[in-house]
Amino acid sequence: MLSFTGQACLAFWALLRRRARFQAADLWLIIEECGARALPIVTLICFLVGLILAFVGSIQLRRFGAQIYVADLVAIAMSQEIGAMMTGIILAGRTGGAFAAQLGTMQVNQEIDALRTMGISPLEFLVLPRMLALTLMTPLLTIYADMVGILGGAFVGITMLKLSPTAYLHETLWALTLTGFAKGLLKGGIFGVLVAWAGCLRGSQCGRSSAAVGLATTGAVVLGIVAIIVAEAILTVLYNALGF
Repeated sequence: MLSFTGQACLAFWALLRRRARFQAADLWLIIEECGARALPIVTLICFLVGLILAFVGSIQLRRFGAQIYVADLVAIAMSQEIGAMMTGIILAGRTGGAFAAQLGTMQVNQEIDALRTMGISPLEFLVLPRMLALTLMTPLLTIYADMVGILGGAFVGITMLKLSPTAYLHETLWALTLTGFAKGLLKGGIFGVLVAWAGCLRGSQCGRSSAAVGLATTGAVVLGIVAIIVAEAILTVLYNALGF
């Protein structure tokens, strides 16, 4: 694990020095796969999460006649915590597992050995574009998830709580801050790195059988989700300690 992480860091250093060898076409295909094609599932899950947050919050806030603060609850929760975390978990199951399966299949077919024989680093040619694509796309998907989750909360606020759209929008804009968005985006970027790292790590450790590919895929999803939850806890404590 430490060896793979160190080699991945060296691959990123080679990229910064413009010496990394990989195909730009592969990078764009991976960006499309983990970005644009993930929009439907991100839309569905985050809309329902925003809806659930608003519904659960409204049950308590109704007792005090403060239904309007459902907008604050959903906006703050989605932009600072839930949006990035749900996006990371979705990508861990959808993209991290796919990365592990792809690299594991290449191990079985001895394609990675062929790259080494030709003097091409598998870390640069295969792992680097995957980690780079997911690192770039996860913050963008996090912004989209925040917006969809807030829309789900607005659906509950307007239809069930009978709040006016103007009042809900005004309260949402009042609750949102650039600092809150920045916290969520930073978490999204870190989660993207962790998901790509978990998927590529398990794929590179895959054995030479079809059963090993399945185990690598399962291990990538589990490791990615655990890493996201641990990072979420650490970042939350760190933000509070720094006063963010």
